[in-house]
This record gives sequence, C-alpha cells and structure tokens, in this order.
Amino acid sequence: MEDRQVLDFERPIVELEKKIFDMKDFAAGANLQLDDEIASLQQKVDKMREDIFSGLSRWQKVLLARHPRRPYTLDYISLIASDFIELHGDRGFADDKAVVGGFARIEGKPVLILGQQKGRDTKQKLYRNFGMMHPEGYRKALRLFKLAEKYKKPIVILIDTPGAYPGIGAEERGQAEAIARNLREMASLQVPIIITVIGEGASGGALGIGIGDKIFMLEYSWYSVISPEGCAAILWRDNAYAPDAAEALRLTAPDLMELNLIDKIIPEPPGGAHNNHKTAALAVKAEILTALAELETLPTEVLLQKRLQKFRRMGVFRE
Repeated sequence: MEDRQVLDFERPIVELEKKIFDMKDFAAGANLQLDDEIASLQQKVDKMREDIFSGLSRWQKVLLARHPRRPYTLDYISLIASDFIELHGDRGFADDKAVVGGFARIEGKPVLILGQQKGRDTKQKLYRNFGMMHPEGYRKALRLFKLAEKYKKPIVILIDTPGAYPGIGAEERGQAEAIARNLREMASLQVPIIITVIGEGASGGALGIGIGDKIFMLEYSWYSVISPEGCAAILWRDNAYAPDAAEALRLTAPDLMELNLIDKIIPEPPGGAHNNHKTAALAVKAEILTALAELETLPTEVLLQKRLQKFRRMGVFRE
C-alpha cells in the first residue's frame, strides 16, 4: 500500500497492520511460533479500527468516499453481475466515457445496470473525465433506460460523481436540459429502478440518474446538493472551510436516513469498502436482489405512484 493511498486517520491502523505482516514474515523465515503475539496485535488493530471509524467526522467520511482504492462502478459490475454487455453512445453526439451501462444478469436475473465510472491513474481519470458526465452522458443513460423499459427489465444504478461536467462545451450542448429531462422521464419509467450511492453523490450530476424506487447509500458515501468545497467557496470564499461545510450540509448516509431521503444504509467492510471490494459488492448485491423481489410484485400503476410520492415528500416539513 502506497503512502499516498492512506488517509491520515487510517495511518495508525496501517502501520500496525504492517507490523503484523512483518512479524508473520519473520516467524515464517525463522521458523518461530509467534501466534499469540500476532493474535494480540490483531486484536489491537481491530479495536483501534473500531474506535477510529466509530468517531469519524462528516469530512472524514467524504474523504473515505473519495478513497483512490475504493471500488468503482465497473468493479461492482464485475463482482455482482455476469454476462455484462456494455452499450455506447447517445445516438446524437458522442459516447460519454464517464458513464458506463448495459444489460447484465444478477443471479441469473436480467437487468440494465448503469453508473458513473472514475479512473485510478492519470490516464484513466482523463479518459473517464473524473466521473463527471457531459450532456451526452445523461442522454446516453436515458436511451438505455428507455431500452430497459421497452424490454421490461429493471434498472440498477450506481452513483459516484463529483458532479456534472461544468465546462463551456457541456453548457452549449444543454447540460441543464439533459439533467432536467432525465428527472422527468425517470419519474415515469414503467420498470423498477434501484439506486445505490457507492461513493460521491454531488448535485445534479448525481440526481440526473438518481430518480428511483429504492435509494441506498453505502456507509461511507455522501450525497448532497453541492460538494463541501463548492459550498465553502460560496459561503467563505475559501476551500479550507470544506470540513465546516461538510458538517453544515449533513451529507452522510446517517444524515440522509434521518431526513428520510434514502431507504437504507448498506454497511461497509471494517475500514471501508476499499479494504474489501468483494464483501462490499456482496452487500450491495444482496440489497439489490431484496429490492427487486419487493418491487417486481407491484403493479405498474402502484410502482409509479409510490415513486412520485417518495420524491414529493422530500423537502416537506411540518412544525
């Protein structure tokens, strides 16, 4: 593990884990029995991890959601689905590489699966535009949603974006219109839609593919009208206030659960999804299958009515 891939609050855990690794290596090489010492250190690591992660601030959870080793959409697809056939292009302008989607099977069940894709190294980040979709990306997504509706296949969406791409070209090609159209069209798609925020869920960039019947969030993901940095730049004109903005925005999974904006929090492996991609993916898969079993029993009229009611309730408060 490279130092640049370790967050500051993770460092004590990683350093102790390295000691355990070195001790195991030494014991094997010297043919020594150090099982008791290793077990004691492991208990200390587990306790330290529990203490640190039970007291994370909202800003620290934002950093976890951005962890460079966190699983991305294609990682989840490879771990939870089979027979994935990626579909490309919006049939109007281009194929947006920031979003991937296509038909696949989850436990033999045909679905359309789609989500934003980030890159890990510089070349991939540029190729995927850091997970920031252009207008053609939202139109590509809508084209695939309509295909799913045509063939009566449920839709599974994975959200992970720092926001929609704010460039001049994107604005010229109708970024706001593309997102708004998706909001309207997704509200009336006649198939179940299951959404999981797997990392970052920023602003309209996330909401543009975020209208559905079930909305889940991974334990250390975030979902908000604006990023902490964007909020800090507006309110304090200084990105250094991003941690304060994160606290004010109440953007973590427990916050949104408390506000009844999501349906469920999906627990992550100890230390976060980046420590065990497979366990995180299996947890997501289990919730998707449970939600599908529930939603597919509903008549279409009831499904659409419940979806509309779900979003109409958001933002309504009584004192």
